[in-house]
Amino acid sequence: MQSLKPWRGVARRLLLTAHCLLPTLMHDDLRIAILAYTNNPAYRAVKPKIIAERLGLEGDAMAEAKKSIKKMVRAGELEYGPNHLVLPVDEDHPARQNLAPTKRDTKRKSDGKYVTGILRRVSSGDGFVRPEGTPASAGKDLDIYVSKRNAGDAASGDTVRIALSSKPGPKGKPEGKLVDIVTRATNTFVGTYFEQSGMGLVQVDGKVFASPIYVGDPGAKGAKDDDKVVLEMVRFPSHLRDGEGVITRILGGRTEPGVDTLSIKMEYGLPGDFREEVMQVCREQAEAFSEQSTGEAIPEGRTDLTSETVITIDPATARDFDDAISLARLDNGHWELGVHIADVSHFVPEKTVLDSEAYDRATSVYLPDEVIPMLPEIISNNLASLQPDKVRYAMTARIEFTEDGAPIGADVFKSAIKSCRRFTYEEVDAYLGEKQLVKPASPAREGGESVAAELVPDVDRLLTDMFTLAMTLRRRRFERGSLELHMPEMTIDLDGDGRVTGAHLAENTESHQIIEEFMLAANEAVAQKLADEGLIFLRRVHAPPEPRKMRALTDFVRDLGFKADNLQDRFELQELLNKVKDDPRSHAVNFATLRSMQKAVYSPEEEGHYALASDCYCHFTSPIRRYPDLIVHRLIDQLNRGVKPRQEMPTYLQWGDHCSDREQRAAGAERELKKVKLLTYLEDKIGTQMDGVITGVESFGIFVMGNDLPAEGFIHITALGDDYFKFDRATHSINGFRSGNSFRLGDPVRVAVASVDVDARELDFRYLGRAKGKKRPSAGSRAKGAKPKKSGQHKRAMGDAAKKPKAKKNGGRRPKRGGK
Repeated sequence: MQSLKPWRGVARRLLLTAHCLLPTLMHDDLRIAILAYTNNPAYRAVKPKIIAERLGLEGDAMAEAKKSIKKMVRAGELEYGPNHLVLPVDEDHPARQNLAPTKRDTKRKSDGKYVTGILRRVSSGDGFVRPEGTPASAGKDLDIYVSKRNAGDAASGDTVRIALSSKPGPKGKPEGKLVDIVTRATNTFVGTYFEQSGMGLVQVDGKVFASPIYVGDPGAKGAKDDDKVVLEMVRFPSHLRDGEGVITRILGGRTEPGVDTLSIKMEYGLPGDFREEVMQVCREQAEAFSEQSTGEAIPEGRTDLTSETVITIDPATARDFDDAISLARLDNGHWELGVHIADVSHFVPEKTVLDSEAYDRATSVYLPDEVIPMLPEIISNNLASLQPDKVRYAMTARIEFTEDGAPIGADVFKSAIKSCRRFTYEEVDAYLGEKQLVKPASPAREGGESVAAELVPDVDRLLTDMFTLAMTLRRRRFERGSLELHMPEMTIDLDGDGRVTGAHLAENTESHQIIEEFMLAANEAVAQKLADEGLIFLRRVHAPPEPRKMRALTDFVRDLGFKADNLQDRFELQELLNKVKDDPRSHAVNFATLRSMQKAVYSPEEEGHYALASDCYCHFTSPIRRYPDLIVHRLIDQLNRGVKPRQEMPTYLQWGDHCSDREQRAAGAERELKKVKLLTYLEDKIGTQMDGVITGVESFGIFVMGNDLPAEGFIHITALGDDYFKFDRATHSINGFRSGNSFRLGDPVRVAVASVDVDARELDFRYLGRAKGKKRPSAGSRAKGAKPKKSGQHKRAMGDAAKKPKAKKNGGRRPKRGGK
């Protein structure tokens, strides 16, 4: 067998040279060295860290080598085997002998010209395919471009097989052509029924298909105009032919109460009621727990913490309580924080129908007027809920901090607790105001009754100490480079009958920050404990943003008039986000920053969490509503019991991808239903006036967000006045040639609701003028009006708000918003 020593020497020389080069060149040299080492016949499968050590690397060079190996796996130059072992791609390499075949082994095609993956369509009809096996944390640069002419009748979400082209597509991306559709994401869609020219048609909600779908004779299934219906697709539309389907269910009239929520649930494929066999397991668990709780003794293997002062802080409308807090000062002046999380694993046995159902759902879905739980209410609202004055089973993370908030140790174990007080966020904010720890808040109760006056001394002291430690942890977190986007969540206001009465942006007050800091601390402590034990576990991963996107973000904020040298520096980015907090351009800057970031996902990969500036992070604190937390709880329990957990990297990768997909589905459904309800509320309020701020500027018009009502609407360039307008990308403005009127990102404006299209999810505003009493934010140089040098550089506005140009290339709908 050949020796590896010569290859180590080659690798070492390459790497010594690489340290003097740019990071991109360093990756190339590392790649050469790693390939030279792993392709040698004497190589035997080891983990990335061992490869780096054997190449003589340490410190930053070792970290860079591990990143390069990950990139090479994504590029198909290496593969991960069992237990995260690194394998060469050559199937006959000795390192692969006696190892289980990898997922890619079973999917590899002999000719290598075909790729299987998920298709994502864009508004133009073109698509991109994400190859199977691509980690969820990877950017879009690995996607394969498929033009609409080569995409056939495949729809977004379909698993497709494509043939790769020898020529690159747009922007150098690889290009492919549809060969066949492996599986359809769904054949079921929701839309609005109408009749035209003696035919029954359904316009599918949103912008899934540009043209209506033919469903046969008028009145099919008894459907009437404006009914919301469920459509089963018989023939999918393509760029060559129309689609055809059949109505399988009538949900009701479009404006009937509850139909909007039902439509979104059907559109996103959200789960319904729990099956009877699932409920039977829950009833058995309830009966067993009832028998256990009749005795006074705490079960063996569970630490009795029922005598400690423990409280919960939750929203006023909360029905389940999955986290509780205790806090003490030790004799040495240190803090001892207890984060007690509902022990869901006690009530959800592995490999049961209940566990299978929880995994399939993976997350609870929080809609404006309904919650679709991951677990039946017997567990989520009763058995596992940390209700006050009741003994409840918990998984406790006990963390010791120095006086200035530095963590020095943690223990995680099963416990029994008894919460002595349930607080709402509003009550805690009022308490902090009474104690003059923060700016006084409005009274938490009618009549302004004091919160502090009714508390026993231990609880009074606990709340004060919680605030002190939480603010210390928060300061330390930002000092290490943690980022915080200022994008408040929109909350829909409903009356007693479930009708929308308005909307508002949720506040992130000090009471929320207290719980947030303690949950972050517990998640990080648990992740570090599992990492120290050398275990594979489901991490919460947030990959660093791509340098290209951060350079674009830097240019963007410079154009807005902000000083920015290099926003790849997290501390400079943090400073910018703090600076724009109360600026009219805040939404634009935060939105652009969000779009520059990658998505946070679940994965066993050691990627770290960029936004939190954490090298090791997981989700531990919400097992009632998140399956990844339940996985972590079970792993901790096995570790404490001395049971060696089953560790298979492909399994954890599969779990991570599934839970990430379910999380994104839930977020999409919640976001879409909020939009539908807000648009429905505005549908009969045409002409209503409001102040707003320009949140987006494009060549075809501007986007405006209302100040008091957080609804974003569009004003087409033809509705901005009787003038010629020029779009200036550098200053994010549209400038009139004759009138001198200009519209720039962050400008305060007065608008009126012009039109609402609920089914298309579109809101149009009418421009009324500048907002009274509002001044423009200062910015850098602004474009001046000038005569156009050539045709196509300007737009002609007709001054008619009701007249909208046809956008034939976009299915008759307005152009999609672009921007940074």
